[in-house]
Amino acid sequence: MAFKDIQILRVNYLRGPNIWTYRPIIEALIDLGEMEDYPSNKIDGFNDRLNAWLPGLVEHHCGVGHRGGFLTRLIGGTWMGHIIEHTSIELQLLAGARAEFGKAREISKRGVYKVVFRTEHEELGRASFAAAHRLVMCAANNLPFDLAATIEELKDIVDRRCLGPSTATIVDAAVERKTPFIRLTEGNLVQLGYGAKQRRIWTAETDRTSAIAESISSDKDLTKKLLTQCGIPVPEGQIVTSSDAAWEASQDIGLPVAIKPVDGNRGRGVSLNVTNEAGVRAAWQAANSVGAAWSSSSQVEVLIERFVRGDEHRVLVVGNRVVAATRGETAHIVGDGVSTVAQLVDAQLNTDPRRGDSETFPLDIIRLDTPRGEMCLLEIQRQGLEPDSVVEAGREVVVQRNGNLNIDVTERVHPEVAAAATLAARVVGLDIAGIDIVTEDISRPLSETKGAVIEVNAGPGLLMHVKPAVGQPRPVGKAVVDHLFGPNESGRIPVVGIVGTQQTTQLSQLVAWLLHLSGKRTGLACKDGLYMDQHHLGKKDARDFDNSERLLINRSLDAAVFETTPHHILNEGLAYDRCLLGVVTNMPDTDAALIDAHDIQTPEQMRTVIRTQIDLVLPEGASVLNAEDQAVVSLAELSDGEVVYYAQTKATPAVTAHLQQGGRAVYCQNGHVVLARGNQETELFHLELALIARLLKDGIEVPTLLAAVATAWALDIAPLLIRAGLKNFGQQQQVAKDTARMNG
Repeated sequence: MAFKDIQILRVNYLRGPNIWTYRPIIEALIDLGEMEDYPSNKIDGFNDRLNAWLPGLVEHHCGVGHRGGFLTRLIGGTWMGHIIEHTSIELQLLAGARAEFGKAREISKRGVYKVVFRTEHEELGRASFAAAHRLVMCAANNLPFDLAATIEELKDIVDRRCLGPSTATIVDAAVERKTPFIRLTEGNLVQLGYGAKQRRIWTAETDRTSAIAESISSDKDLTKKLLTQCGIPVPEGQIVTSSDAAWEASQDIGLPVAIKPVDGNRGRGVSLNVTNEAGVRAAWQAANSVGAAWSSSSQVEVLIERFVRGDEHRVLVVGNRVVAATRGETAHIVGDGVSTVAQLVDAQLNTDPRRGDSETFPLDIIRLDTPRGEMCLLEIQRQGLEPDSVVEAGREVVVQRNGNLNIDVTERVHPEVAAAATLAARVVGLDIAGIDIVTEDISRPLSETKGAVIEVNAGPGLLMHVKPAVGQPRPVGKAVVDHLFGPNESGRIPVVGIVGTQQTTQLSQLVAWLLHLSGKRTGLACKDGLYMDQHHLGKKDARDFDNSERLLINRSLDAAVFETTPHHILNEGLAYDRCLLGVVTNMPDTDAALIDAHDIQTPEQMRTVIRTQIDLVLPEGASVLNAEDQAVVSLAELSDGEVVYYAQTKATPAVTAHLQQGGRAVYCQNGHVVLARGNQETELFHLELALIARLLKDGIEVPTLLAAVATAWALDIAPLLIRAGLKNFGQQQQVAKDTARMNG
């Protein structure tokens, strides 16, 4: 039979922590329709077709917990929502992205499922879900499916939208040490940390990388002059602006020579071991072409240098120490007497799995008929060959001399070579640098091998060190993060998240005010708008993801307070990955909007939503909970940090039990607000104190006041400052209103 299409009711992208996971996800709502009655084992040939297209599904453990677990579910019979989930994940994996998490759950309406899976980018997630939907329907209806074209489309999205490999390895290292990150652009500009504690990276450049140093490194002649003055060996050379001058300089220096653009990178336009006039003129033209593409000047400068014999090495310096080194290898082909140069390049070099067109591959595909293949073309022409030349059997032809840096030699670097590399980075002024060194043996001093530093590169690629072809991968991402943050620094500022329906706006304003008085420049995103250091930036509801993230990006803020609701958690996720304090005022009731949009109908389902706030509390932080709401009290067991209760009476069971265990609580006793830890009590103020009574008269409820005190206490704000801050809360605003009225 022909099955009707599974209906896609909604596809939502959750950018932050949510009820499913800490990471960004796609959450799709689908209606299986008639296919609810046809699990995988009831459709003839379905499993075979699915496995033929996606053999990698065997690696999906699923809920079974071992390799092949998902296939076991397929054979036993599982529903299409579950299959679309795993298919979406597998398609992303085939495209080179990461997608290790997924779930599929039926909601209260029969045949309607929520399909959830992780994605690195919204566009990739939506495209992979749409493709998975098409693939599953084709498998069910025994129709053809162009998997290769689909994967290419997804790969294109990965290349355009996902972080590059060098940036990703730094971000992964940050995540590993619990440092949060925010991607600031569609490119590779990334913020590590929040607010005033943040640092920024752009691939392998940081906010410590000097623009002057970067400009110096791109000027090869100036770099050489500075290095020479500091005693670092460099090859002597001359700058020329014409082919004739290039040949004259080559004769002065002495053949062989190396020829390169003065302003260039990544080995583009570089010719090595040039031994004759024709080769010099051709190499000058190639370097001139590359230089013209980079330079705004009408006259392009080309550098002629003494050719240094030995292997090319890339030494990575991060924060004044060598953290990795690789050695290059010459790419060559061997003739068979039948095949052309171009055919041998494809058969012997481009089949190397390390070569590819995207940044995820350590080596590039060699195409002799493209601008990027020009240097390889020159290399074979210097050997008297053309791409269509047939190479005699056994003849070895060099195709590429530089750029193949993929053999790890970190452990072999001589201390004097390491010292020269770190000095070169300091001389240029770079905090992260790729130092290119040519030497016959990097385990010996350069003075012994007549080696030299030939380039200093800003923003060096890291993939060669993360995925070397030979040798041990190096944790260069960790080295960069450790360079940016001290041993005990996480890049975090105090973040307070508040959820519930009991005066959460007023509570968030009280907490932000107390943080402000404690000396922290504090941001606040709440229903009444966005505040930055007590400056109100507008009255529009600012509880959404974008406004909340504005606080985390702001480098002038030392702390941030966020009011949120179940709707925001379900529709977008939270803007912060973890928080120092999570505050829950009460367990909200469900409403029509939550039922219609998210099928949140029961108290148990609402608890799953609200627990998101507590799940994010850091171990060094605290959960501030309303002890008079038993559903809120039940969240205490989920907190990784301390629990601080508040209630209107000490006799509240949760408070009594908590104090007996030495915990902290805030409550009212004989009209006083009391701070208690175990059996120790401190009276903070009386509720009838004039300025406190004013707050209560103005609409602040006692539980809200207690929650503010408990939150401030958990933030280590001194009790006397809490007392003074609450007495003064709102007076600035009232003075401003009175002044405006008098001037009106």
